[in-house]
Amino acid sequence: MVNEKLRNVAIIAHVDHGKTTLVDEMLKQSGVYRENQQVVERVMDSNDLERERGITILAKNTAVTYNGVKINIVDTPGHADFGGEVERILKMVNGVILLVDAAEGPMPQTRFVLSKALELGHRVIIVINKIDRPDRRIDAVVDEVLELFMDLNATEEQLDSPILYCSARDGIASKDADQPGTDLKPLFDTILDYIPAPEADTDQPFQMLVSSLDYNEFVGRIAIGRIERGTLSQNQEIAVCNYHSEDQGASKKAKATAIYEFDGLNRVPVKEASAGNIIALSGISDITIGDTICDPEHVEPLHFVKISEPTVEMTFCVNDSPFAGREGKYVTSRNLRDRLELETLKDVSLRVSETDTTDAFIVAGRGEMHLSILMETMRREGYEFAVSPPRVLTRVVDGVLEEPVERLVADVPESSVGAVIEKLGQRKADMIQMTPVGNRMKLEFLVPSRGLFGYRNEFMTDTRGEGIMASTFECYAPFKGDIARRSNGSLVAFETGECAAYGLFNAQDRGQLFVTPGVEVYEGMVVGVSPKAGDIDVNVCKKKNLTNMRAAGSEEALRLVPPRQMSLEQCIEFLADDELLEITPKSLRIRKSILGKQDRAKSRAAQARLRREM
Repeated sequence: MVNEKLRNVAIIAHVDHGKTTLVDEMLKQSGVYRENQQVVERVMDSNDLERERGITILAKNTAVTYNGVKINIVDTPGHADFGGEVERILKMVNGVILLVDAAEGPMPQTRFVLSKALELGHRVIIVINKIDRPDRRIDAVVDEVLELFMDLNATEEQLDSPILYCSARDGIASKDADQPGTDLKPLFDTILDYIPAPEADTDQPFQMLVSSLDYNEFVGRIAIGRIERGTLSQNQEIAVCNYHSEDQGASKKAKATAIYEFDGLNRVPVKEASAGNIIALSGISDITIGDTICDPEHVEPLHFVKISEPTVEMTFCVNDSPFAGREGKYVTSRNLRDRLELETLKDVSLRVSETDTTDAFIVAGRGEMHLSILMETMRREGYEFAVSPPRVLTRVVDGVLEEPVERLVADVPESSVGAVIEKLGQRKADMIQMTPVGNRMKLEFLVPSRGLFGYRNEFMTDTRGEGIMASTFECYAPFKGDIARRSNGSLVAFETGECAAYGLFNAQDRGQLFVTPGVEVYEGMVVGVSPKAGDIDVNVCKKKNLTNMRAAGSEEALRLVPPRQMSLEQCIEFLADDELLEITPKSLRIRKSILGKQDRAKSRAAQARLRREM
């Protein structure tokens, strides 16, 4: 038996191909909003970070009603670093809408999310989006999408997927690229006709897999998932079990305190929900992703899709700089541990482990952005801590050391092709494809993950800001040898105090500065970058000595070069192996791990002696 009045569908695509914008228009055209209601753009991107960056970080659930059929829609992240979200969300739906930019075509994350959908046997609706772009190449992109389907071993039925042509921003879709539509009716009709209705066996005992989690300070954790079979009523006795536990028959009792279904942007409390529906459920304090909620008399855990393992790790440690505790609200190791443990409950791709000391924790994730989003979130919550440079997670298979390799696609102007190929070659990348696209070139590489650390800034410089690059995890491959992290040295402050214009004027000849007059610095803090290899100690706190022979304004005014401002991600990319990034709610400071100049010299001498002995 199937529930014909219900459809469950996910929208999947590469980052910035228009998923959230399309959901906005689907909500508008399905009558979710009042006629005069003011609505912000990208309403599904609900937290501040998502709005600022224009990306989706967490999958969101919504629902619209069309021709009497309820369509549950899941808006998924596009960034590879949040792929853990995509993998588990696909378990909740019966089909997907694959969005592809009409100019960029399939990108690395398109391949990743589509492969996951095809593995689960989902039906796919192909939507070529942004057909109003002046540089659109619709026919070529359709061919590229079909080639991607064949590369991923799609079935005959999946290869015969319907294709729609859409402008999410204008809220139009059509089945003919030459005849733009007037609304999204063709898309809604295709969802009803092509995406299968979910199985709805209401006579069997209740069973549901938890695919996502939310948190509310009043009710605690909220489990989100699709009911596989049976019916659930409010205050019903339930059992919680897990497929991967040692004893699969083991379970713990609980009660379904409150049940919610999705309606537009709201969660609507219901007394009862049946098979096929995507619901939210509160009342289980320690529920986690991958758990199965079922009837206490029929404890049968469902298999959970294995989430891809992390590939990058960083050390999060208590801030021990001279300025520690000035700006943060949560500064102790206990605060840090509790916050990281809380994050692992919501993020299945994150791993947190202890170190030899109680003040540091190793945090592993899917990429630099994955970890930087966590840092920025903690920073805004009032946490103060320090982090190490990122490191890739290697493994040994049959005596061979292997490292993660990423598939990188770069869309660059023709004049920049040589520089990009040269720089990536130095980072052990192998070019596998080069395709002309108009007056630009699309380059595809397989490059070690560690080879991309710090590369984005170089890439933007080499392409004069016109290049587009994106990467996603491809596989593990034999270790490719040493890769130089950073050829430039750091300008390091050698005394604690306040930056003076005179000291900065003298220091700016040594390299590019990060600080301005009046900024407080401490010994061992990195205040700039040197054009040469090797660190240089500078005195940015030095003031001009005034005497009765020389007045303050007797010389020409000092002209300072504007300092380089860096974002959190740029700071992480900049870090050398012997540096840390101090993160507080108000400041980002790069510093040496060992602050004292003499102590650093002793450490370098000891390391050199150790290398000679080896």
